[in-house]
Amino acid sequence: MFGDLNPSYTQLFETISDAGESLGYKVYVVGGFVRDYYLNRLEKDEIADIDIMTVGSGLKLANEVAKRLKVKPVNEFKQFGTAHFHYRNMSVEFVGARRESYRRDSRKPVVEDGTLEDDQQRRDFTINALSWSLNKEDYGLLLDPYGGIQDLHAGIIRTPIDPMITFDDDPLRMLRAIRFAGQLDFYIEDDTFKGIVECAERIKIISQERITEELNKMLACKKPSIPFSLLFKTGILRHIFPELQALQGIDEVNGQRHKDNFWHTLEVVDNIAPHTENLWLRWAALLHDIAKPPTKKFDPREGWTFHGHDALGARWVKNIFRRFGLPMDDRMKYVAKLVRLHLRPIALASEVVTDSAIRRLIFDAGDDIDDLMTLCRADITSKNHEKVNRYLRNFDRVSEKIVEVEEKDRLRNWQPPVDGNEIMQTLGLQPGKKVGLIKKAIEEAILNGDIPNEHDAAFEYMMKNKDQILGGNHGAG
Repeated sequence: MFGDLNPSYTQLFETISDAGESLGYKVYVVGGFVRDYYLNRLEKDEIADIDIMTVGSGLKLANEVAKRLKVKPVNEFKQFGTAHFHYRNMSVEFVGARRESYRRDSRKPVVEDGTLEDDQQRRDFTINALSWSLNKEDYGLLLDPYGGIQDLHAGIIRTPIDPMITFDDDPLRMLRAIRFAGQLDFYIEDDTFKGIVECAERIKIISQERITEELNKMLACKKPSIPFSLLFKTGILRHIFPELQALQGIDEVNGQRHKDNFWHTLEVVDNIAPHTENLWLRWAALLHDIAKPPTKKFDPREGWTFHGHDALGARWVKNIFRRFGLPMDDRMKYVAKLVRLHLRPIALASEVVTDSAIRRLIFDAGDDIDDLMTLCRADITSKNHEKVNRYLRNFDRVSEKIVEVEEKDRLRNWQPPVDGNEIMQTLGLQPGKKVGLIKKAIEEAILNGDIPNEHDAAFEYMMKNKDQILGGNHGAG
């Protein structure tokens, strides 16, 4: 069974087998490692997560194995009866066989000692109920009581027992089903899908931290539209992300309709996925139109408009990140910036591109200009291929102009060529509004192309225009 595994794995398994026998415990490899072996998804260079289940004490087994491998430390979680350690490129977790269930109003399971059968039955899906025996009498034997191998080959997500029981016991499993469908491009079996629909509202008892972790994994999928469309179709989305749910739908007035912004958003995220593994750029794609519903208006002359959805959406990013427990640092600011600016390159691509407009775009986007252009390219969705190609050609022109202007003017993460201290010393000003007026005037002159982005030119401009800028009074500020 283990002949084609990395020798590090087989050494670990043999040690666990010996330790289990010395303690009189039955021991098994369970869950994702076994599944990924049959899917050929075990990466040699990546840290492998290995779950070991024993009919006995997971804590005692972990310590016995660690002693034999000379591993320290062993992290014990006595309240859960689990233990964990790292060995070479493996993250190994030990747990005793158990039965668990959730009270209707609780996120915390009631856990009891159980048998191998109990443990397999409590697994979320048949493909995760696979296990290998590490016991001497049947070492390496595959145990597959629910047809997990068959479901792996068929590409099916199915619960091992009645889905209503599986999802009622732990509603997070609904998100895991949807996430696995996205990661593996598997089909959720009909009864399992119906079970998610029936239990969708129960997702409310799951902590935001666990929900957000699943959402991040869904966004990281090769094709994120698969899990996010399933969130919508099962009814879960409205409970965990109502702003995204609100994008769905089309209104019509006088025969004029707007596109469905929910399905457009999923298309944008799919478009951007092949070009970046940056989770936060994918978040920007997911949120770029998030404020369209409250800004939607019908104008008889213009048709459907969403004026200001970029600025409002950027403000919403902060609240969404806080609610989801996402980082409230430069990553949040980065997403908000891209949402705020996502219309700018699109506007430039549809008109004559001036150096001044390009300078202002580079100035506002800074080092994120390339990511902004990637987002805007992804935002071009239409069934009219000629229209898409025309926009992409225009974006190529904008990109070339960005490179040309940046090489000449060096405006990324711009710093004023004449700083505040020099302004105050030269003009005899105190810190205050007048220093800001001078700096702003120099900035505008550079962005308009009146002067180059150089110290001497900026200093000369300041001296020549100081009276006009300060309204003829440049005394103490």
